[in-house]
Amino acid sequence: MAKKLKALAKHDDNLAATIRESANQIWLAGLGAFAKAQAEGQKVFDALVAEGQRVQEETKTAADERIAEIKSRGAGAWDKLEKVFEDRVARALHSLNVPTRKDIDTLSKRVHELTEATNKMLDEKSARKVVAK
Repeated sequence: MAKKLKALAKHDDNLAATIRESANQIWLAGLGAFAKAQAEGQKVFDALVAEGQRVQEETKTAADERIAEIKSRGAGAWDKLEKVFEDRVARALHSLNVPTRKDIDTLSKRVHELTEATNKMLDEKSARKVVAK
């Protein structure tokens, strides 16, 4: 029995020494990792920032393209709706005999031509009166 106790005690001493040695190695590995992280930390941080900027730019570009695509679709639909509305209003005004802009422009041009012709005739008439005197 005493032999067994001595063997267990010796085994416990070896076990304790092994545990102490493992714990010391774990501690040293942790210190080494911390030192390496401090030395490499700024490089890693800068690399992460650069990667983040690249991803942000790609995402922004993709979002801008998608927004432009949606806007162009919306503009096309809006233009069609506007054209339908204008056509319906024009038909309603035509049925009420309201003149169109083209009709008014044609009349304005004709009035301008008649005014010029009248002024020319008046100038000629005035010139004849002066010659007749």
